[in-house]
Amino acid sequence: MLDINELFQEEYAVLEDARITAANASLPADECREKLWTVARHYQRLIRESYRLISRSDRAERELTRINDELQKLAARLEYEATHDPLTAVYNRSAIINQIDKSLLDGNVALILLDIDHFKRINDEYGHPMGDRVICALVSRVRKALPEHASIGRVGGEEFTILLPRARIEEAMIIAGYIHASLNASPLDCLADQLVTASFGVSLGAKNSDFETLYSAADTALYTAKKRGRNQVALHEDFFRPTMPHFSTALAANSLHLD
Repeated sequence: MLDINELFQEEYAVLEDARITAANASLPADECREKLWTVARHYQRLIRESYRLISRSDRAERELTRINDELQKLAARLEYEATHDPLTAVYNRSAIINQIDKSLLDGNVALILLDIDHFKRINDEYGHPMGDRVICALVSRVRKALPEHASIGRVGGEEFTILLPRARIEEAMIIAGYIHASLNASPLDCLADQLVTASFGVSLGAKNSDFETLYSAADTALYTAKKRGRNQVALHEDFFRPTMPHFSTALAANSLHLD
């Protein structure tokens, strides 16, 4: 490490000599002028060295700023990669579970579980690259149907979880019904010769409950939708018990298959 005292040792000696000279009133003028020139030369050197050090410091500061920016970008990218599915860019399983757990601390949470119908058949008939394109296209269509506060995560190969924080079960059913209708309205662009449909399970978790209970209820409803023939929306059976509120006739008119 650079020692400032060593760097300017010669200047310190010149200044000390000049101080002694200034204190000696009997020195002739020529000798005093020579001492003054010596001080001036060393002062010029001091100015050059100071400028060099300042320039070096500025470069070092700029480099540190650049490195810090790169580290922040790297940290952001690593965090994104750790929480998002690389194929679809939605939350991965652990990240969506974390989001659900956080939301359950704040209030009720509605959950929609979506599973693509006959996805294995698509992979077998068209190949896995087409299967990947189907997944991405379906996720893109689902995103368009979701409100801003919703989050979507991939919890399995062709299974996705839609989180609706602070939502009522009626809202979740309407959104699931809208996605269901959208998939049945037209084929995906990547597979234009057939419809790609999905089955849906819907449930609601009370504040301070846990992910496992909420997911299990939605998964049970999803199983019901599959058992009934797929391509439909099913609601967990708890919402049909006498203690639960009845749904409006508008939902019934939405042609949803409810558990």
